[in-house]
Amino acid sequence: MERLSGLDASFLYLETTTQPLNVCGVVVLEPVGGDVRYDAESLKAELGRRIEAIPALRKKLYDSVFNLEHPVWIEDEDFDIDRHFHHMTVPAPGGRTEIASACAHFAAQALDRSRPLWELWVLDGTADGSTAIFLKMHHSTVDGVSGANIISQLCSLDPGAPAPAPVDGVGSVNTFDLAVGSLISFASRPLHLATILPATTRILTGWIGRARRGEAMPAPFAAPRTPFNGTLTSHRVVAFAQLRLADVKEIKNAFGAKVNDVVLAMCAGALRIYLDGIGELPDDSLIGVVPVSVHDTSGRPGTNQVSAMFASLATDIADPVERLRAISKSHEVGKDHNREIGATLLQDWAQFASPATFAVAMRAYAALDLAERHPVVHNLVVSNVPGPPMPLYFLGARVTGLYPLGPIMHGAGLNITVMSGDGRLDVGLIACREQAPDLQSLADAMETSLNELLEAARTRAGEI
Repeated sequence: MERLSGLDASFLYLETTTQPLNVCGVVVLEPVGGDVRYDAESLKAELGRRIEAIPALRKKLYDSVFNLEHPVWIEDEDFDIDRHFHHMTVPAPGGRTEIASACAHFAAQALDRSRPLWELWVLDGTADGSTAIFLKMHHSTVDGVSGANIISQLCSLDPGAPAPAPVDGVGSVNTFDLAVGSLISFASRPLHLATILPATTRILTGWIGRARRGEAMPAPFAAPRTPFNGTLTSHRVVAFAQLRLADVKEIKNAFGAKVNDVVLAMCAGALRIYLDGIGELPDDSLIGVVPVSVHDTSGRPGTNQVSAMFASLATDIADPVERLRAISKSHEVGKDHNREIGATLLQDWAQFASPATFAVAMRAYAALDLAERHPVVHNLVVSNVPGPPMPLYFLGARVTGLYPLGPIMHGAGLNITVMSGDGRLDVGLIACREQAPDLQSLADAMETSLNELLEAARTRAGEI
């Protein structure tokens, strides 16, 4: 067995009927034809072989009245792939709209906690003959980096590569060890609290000092209100965009920026276009939360190895180049500030998460529409996840798109996640349907925004 960290468990405790905390991905495979032959049953057989090498897909939750701490993962001894693998033919005409609609429906459904927390849907019947693979996992089992790793394990670099060798799972439960371990951990909480309180006080004091010197990331509760910032319903909407990674790198080189800066500037420009088009562009800049992977620096247990950084998106700046420069400067300040806060603060405080307190508080928060009554914490989540830079294959079929879809939460009903790989920049967007009914227009604005920066980069190159 393997105990969940506080941060992993928090995603279980915070889940409600209108806030399913799923991490999803849409993998698009090249159209069937020529030498490419596969169907749903073939994909299921291949998935079954690869699951043997991915313990995360075979573990399920276990808890006990004798457990005073967070739940544990145990091996699902009765694992049945038919409980997780599903097949659907999308309605005619089988275009982008129909695929996105199906994915939005799947993303909005909660997972069965009595089984391993994932589902995979094969969507065929598309207009161009391609096949879409929709993979959904609970956030307690993956973060952005580990989710990308699982997708890479389901794929291969060679179309004819065999499945990887089986890997042992997390094992079965030992009730005595579970009870004793939880008692020791629970008893040590006061000592743990005494350790992190002084550090947290120093961080807050340092934040105030940094803010006075203009060297702090944006503060929470300082974001302007937008249509995305309210109480979620149970409905979701999904959209996709695919761009050229070479264009991003050309802009990066022209202005001496980072790839992540260009991605943020592209998203900011698209948000500006979208909100201005519906008459909702605020005068102040939108504030995004950018997840930061701490897999290399944390040292804490658990699957979710992440901290978060507040970032100004400079949506109050009309000129795309000035917006990029403002984002680059602000992002450097934010990264430096985030390093001072440390990699483990969020994880350390999450250890105190309680299912009773968190669940009741979140249900009350939603029922009372509190997200619409207090200042906006942040407007949206924007994440950039690096993917494999080379071609990927699944069952001999080349992957032509890999679109990540992160979770949304009350108060911030829009998530934009970008994944780079094989010369592509794949953008997945998910939102509350009532807050962004025409989400595809925001996705389409990504290309317009990137082209504005690309045109400026080429103009600059011609002037030098």
